[in-house]
Amino acid sequence: MSLPPEKASELKQIIHNHLLKMDIHGKIREVLAETVKDDQGQAHRPLSEVDFLHALQRRGIIDDVMKDLHFTKVGQHLDAEIGSPPRPATHFVDQNVPQLERTNIDPSRRYLYLQVLGGKAFLEHLQEPEPLPGQVCSTFTLYLHFRNQRFHSKPVPCACEPDLKEGFLLEIHREGTGSTMADSTTMLSLCDPVHLVLIKTGTSSETTLVSSYFLDWRTVLGSPNGKTCFAVELMGVGSECKVPAGVLTVSLELYPPLTETLSSDIISTQQSLERQRTAEKERLFLVYAKQWWREFLEIRPSNQSKMVKIFAQDENGINRPVCSYVRVLRAGRLLESPRQAARFVSLLTHEKAPVVGGGGGKQEQWCTLMAFLCRGKGDCEDHATLLCSLLLGFGLDAYVCVGTKNRGTPHTWVLTRGTDGSITFWESLTAHRYLHQAIDPDAPPLAPQPKPSSPYRTVGCVFNHQTFLANCQPSDSVEVCVFDLQNQSRWKAMSEEALKSVCAPGSTTSLPPLPPLCAPSLDPAAASNQLELEMRFLISEHRKDLELATVWDDHLSYLLSSALSAYELERCTGVSCGNEEFQDAVRRAVPDGHTFKGFPIHFLHRNARRVFATCLRSTFCEEIVCCRGDHVRLAVRVRVFVYPENACAVWLMFACKYRSVL
Repeated sequence: MSLPPEKASELKQIIHNHLLKMDIHGKIREVLAETVKDDQGQAHRPLSEVDFLHALQRRGIIDDVMKDLHFTKVGQHLDAEIGSPPRPATHFVDQNVPQLERTNIDPSRRYLYLQVLGGKAFLEHLQEPEPLPGQVCSTFTLYLHFRNQRFHSKPVPCACEPDLKEGFLLEIHREGTGSTMADSTTMLSLCDPVHLVLIKTGTSSETTLVSSYFLDWRTVLGSPNGKTCFAVELMGVGSECKVPAGVLTVSLELYPPLTETLSSDIISTQQSLERQRTAEKERLFLVYAKQWWREFLEIRPSNQSKMVKIFAQDENGINRPVCSYVRVLRAGRLLESPRQAARFVSLLTHEKAPVVGGGGGKQEQWCTLMAFLCRGKGDCEDHATLLCSLLLGFGLDAYVCVGTKNRGTPHTWVLTRGTDGSITFWESLTAHRYLHQAIDPDAPPLAPQPKPSSPYRTVGCVFNHQTFLANCQPSDSVEVCVFDLQNQSRWKAMSEEALKSVCAPGSTTSLPPLPPLCAPSLDPAAASNQLELEMRFLISEHRKDLELATVWDDHLSYLLSSALSAYELERCTGVSCGNEEFQDAVRRAVPDGHTFKGFPIHFLHRNARRVFATCLRSTFCEEIVCCRGDHVRLAVRVRVFVYPENACAVWLMFACKYRSVL
């Protein structure tokens, strides 16, 4: 089994610190000197590694090391070294691991046990070397979604035949049927697929979407013993959606088994009918969309150049109406407000879909929500559709806008309409909000006009889960655009009935099911403490290379917490608070005649070396880290704020105080 990269480095650091504390190198030198002296009198036989290990074992040194290497104790030693008060270990392995309880299975429900029995033919990893024990390597993780249930496998090393072996117990139950167990006919009518998403995580924690596959599980209904096994060919994504990525062997089993199985003809007929019904609905919608587009162009020939996007390709290269990418998404208790939802979406990394080759072209790829959440990053369209879905869940009248921003770059963002007619733009990549006030082009020359506050230049269309409106005003410029969406002379609407036929939940079998958000599994205190320890080590090593001593001021480090908390609160709510208390505390902590310098910075990842390399590019940060002078004291504080899907806002503050010399 291969450890995740962050766990492997953590384990190495624990062992390294413990061996240093035991002065293991000194003990080894003593034993080596004694062993060499003893062997010199014995025919000058060369000393082998086996002889030396025996000598260490005889003197009990190996036993002492293994006896003392308790992770909980080591965690306390590390905390003692940096001067923090003792506390229970939050991110080290506990010796007393409780026995896992058995899963409670409702006997009145039926379950599908999906087993992945291994992978093969992942030819991109044909030359991948076998990872050594404890070595940091790229990993595969399989994510799964079925009827509001989400699971993921353990990460396994990337290989041509990855050791993906995992079992998932999925509940099959139709809402509204009470406690009645689903029979074969009921299950046949459940057309929800099992969505499998395979993610590759690199050695620097960067994630790549390998494949997104919809598995029709209903073949198991025709198996005589309620069990079936078959191979699933996973295809690539984006420009590689026609290229096989690899093969998974999958086993399906029903619990409890069916008393009466269905014939394979009945199952294939049902699947065929569903495909025909979906294809007919999609054909009729395409005919309607073409007619609607012709009417739109007849209004004004210049409408041809406006960014009116009716269809968009998903990661599997399938064209779907843009309205199908937005749903009403409620986050339960995971997000408390629309602004917190905007903050969460902004913490998912922005990355354009990769393009093979040059030319500067933009790869067309809107991701399904499941693929976007599992990967943890996506393009502006993915961010905008997710934010719009969450704002709809919070009861706002929200729409996705398609247009351009400054310099004419294509862009999508979110718009909300207040009951008073006010228009607010939400930038999903940053969580910034802009109040829109249109300029009146017919106003007298000297009449006061509002200044444009947003970075958006043009808007071609707006849409949500049940509405699609194209901008048919003379100009598509945002600053003169009036968002009176009911006014048919300004906005041309698509038929809501036509949209509902292909975009409403359950309307077609090709529509990906909506996954729920997952609660974070990351411990923010543990993650903060770990990254802070790593940053202290990197700063000390960097100063050692410059022949500078490092003295830490733990009290000053602690005081920086309130500033970092205030920064995150301001990003969430837009309200600044707590700065006065922080400034007062720093004034008290810095004696007269001393100078204080602080440098806060924000990241979306927890890779210590990447963080430190980025920070050193700033001259302000370098001044603090490389500070020379009289009575120099350094401080660093890390706060990791965790959101759903383990999205992280990582705040760091570097600080120093030193005696000023005039």
